[in-house]
Amino acid sequence: MSMSTLMMVLLALSIAGFFLGRRRAFATAGDSVRSLHSVPNYHGAFVALWCGVPALLLLLVWQFGESALVRQLVLSGVPAEAKQAFPVDFLWLKIANAAAGATAGANDAVLEAAQRLNSLQTLSDAAQLVLVLVLAAIGLWFARRRITPALRARNAVETAVTGFMILCSTIAIFTTLGIVLSLLFESLRFFDRVPVTEFLFGLQWSPQTAIRPDQVGSSGAFGAVPVFAGTALISLIAMVIAVPLGLLSAIFMSDYAPRKLRSVAKPMLEILAGVPTVVYGYFAVLTVAPLFRDIGESVGLDVAANSALTAGLIMGVMIIPFVSSLSDDVINAVPQSLRDGSAALGATKSETIRQVVLPAALPGIVGAVLLAVSRAIGETMIVVMAAGLAANLTANPFEAVTTVTVQIVTNLTGDQAFDSAKTLSAFALGLLLFIITLILNVVALRVVQKYREKYD
Repeated sequence: MSMSTLMMVLLALSIAGFFLGRRRAFATAGDSVRSLHSVPNYHGAFVALWCGVPALLLLLVWQFGESALVRQLVLSGVPAEAKQAFPVDFLWLKIANAAAGATAGANDAVLEAAQRLNSLQTLSDAAQLVLVLVLAAIGLWFARRRITPALRARNAVETAVTGFMILCSTIAIFTTLGIVLSLLFESLRFFDRVPVTEFLFGLQWSPQTAIRPDQVGSSGAFGAVPVFAGTALISLIAMVIAVPLGLLSAIFMSDYAPRKLRSVAKPMLEILAGVPTVVYGYFAVLTVAPLFRDIGESVGLDVAANSALTAGLIMGVMIIPFVSSLSDDVINAVPQSLRDGSAALGATKSETIRQVVLPAALPGIVGAVLLAVSRAIGETMIVVMAAGLAANLTANPFEAVTTVTVQIVTNLTGDQAFDSAKTLSAFALGLLLFIITLILNVVALRVVQKYREKYD
């Protein structure tokens, strides 16, 4: 039985346990449900948890430990000469393929190990099924027997839910910690090969290096300034487009637009958020870039086929729904009493929006802008197609530039040795981008705390 099927069986047993526990609670209460410490639904949830959670934990532990144990048992029975003929991982792959039916080229030792693997796997699946179902049945029986009017089922259920939420929070924290540590560890390996000062202050980015001793290749230049300058330039252009248009459209839809117009305009605006970024990239390459190049030639400007202006403009259009939708929700969340009080004091609608609504909604608006900035910094496809890969240190929006995310993707793909400076530079770029984003969030938090309006 597959794991998904077994989990569905456990879910069905837990649902049955819920109704059995609920019925048992009504039976023990007699004519007065008020004699129960907790409502019957809590008793049902108590039985369902005892039925499902221990069995689910056993299933998860079994799934994680089964493969390693079966592999160890199978390989322990393989003759020593067969182990010496092949690397262990390659030998295990041949055994697994033979067990799946691909016996071409397999010798007697591999075929015997494959038969042993199939038998052990069958035995493991049967034992897993029996133990999980037995544990679920024991949990259901045990919890149902404990149901009495004095049972504090609500406390037990709420403790279990609280523990689950703590577990989820802990997983999120450790996941974030793992991401940071992985970036830091690989970045330290990179800085063993490239000085930190060269990476932070170097003005040339050319990470091409030889991946074999007999290969001709460049020693590489790992100055990250041009890469981050390109990221900042494209993000700035995108924000200049997205923030005013998004914020003004949010103000219009929340305070000026009729209800019928709002019901049509907001969904149409939010459709832009569902368009794949590769479609934006095609539009930039096929329509916007040639248009800018032709306009530039007509006025005597040299506009590159792939330019920061093209990428920033299209990215700004893509980000408008993020700013608009979130800002609209935040503005609508401002209490109507503040608007009414401002109008009672003689303020016009525009004055009310400027001096009352926007200050009250400032934290949410700043959050929407930060989300848009993060979206712009993390965009890859539009930059690859519209801005190119050239790491030029320039403030001219008509020239080709590249961004951090594009270089990360470029350096981690292709025939690259994982311990080369070129590959490790992607982790250094990611770490520095993480630090910069964290600083931006801290600065934005300070700005919000200083300038937001507080109302009782």
